[in-house]
Amino acid sequence: MTQTAHTSASSGKQMLSEQVYAHLRDAIMRGDHAPGDALKPQDLAKEQGVSLAVVREALVRVVGEGLADRLPNRGFAVPTFSDRRWQEIAEARRTIEPVLLRMSIERGDVDWEARVRAAHHRLARTPAYAPEEGEYYTGEWSKAHRVFHRTLLEGCGNPVLLETFDRMWTASELARRWSAHRSPDRDGAGEHRRLEEAALARDADTAAEVLAQHLTLTAAALTGCAHHEPAKEA
Repeated sequence: MTQTAHTSASSGKQMLSEQVYAHLRDAIMRGDHAPGDALKPQDLAKEQGVSLAVVREALVRVVGEGLADRLPNRGFAVPTFSDRRWQEIAEARRTIEPVLLRMSIERGDVDWEARVRAAHHRLARTPAYAPEEGEYYTGEWSKAHRVFHRTLLEGCGNPVLLETFDRMWTASELARRWSAHRSPDRDGAGEHRRLEEAALARDADTAAEVLAQHLTLTAAALTGCAHHEPAKEA
């Protein structure tokens, strides 16, 4: 095989892997695979019309995002719904995110301030619910929600820490997908507004406190009684 042909084959495999990864990630986030469901490479390869190698590469990426588990001698599976699992994620978020927010407030420049304001504006103007999407948050709101929270932390300027945030966020979103329903009891919009105001006022103590409280309420919604009571907006 010539070098050009080899490069072309590698590029084609990478593209297929990316497509299978995106399909699998979206399917898990949509709830097409229930908690604990096996993710069988052979079945996925047949469904997608690709090789086992391509599927396994995509599965490894999904595992890396916390959307699947690799079980010894049992292959791959969607994570089971475990209170302890989400409590650990929540503890990690409450430990890390307020620190990143403090760093952002210290290091963020005017461009960061503008991005925070724009991200909050989009979030505030995006409907959280739509009739066609039932009781779950809309895809557009979920996207705007993530962008707002990530933008708040991007001023820290540390890509390694932001990658940690991305992984924790994805795991929390999976829990939200399984449990998130409409609740009138929490003023999520007000919490987001206070976060924006404190960040732009460069009030690190207040911003960190508001974020910690925000994440604590989120944890309460996603753990303990998540199977039985409606989850609340994070």
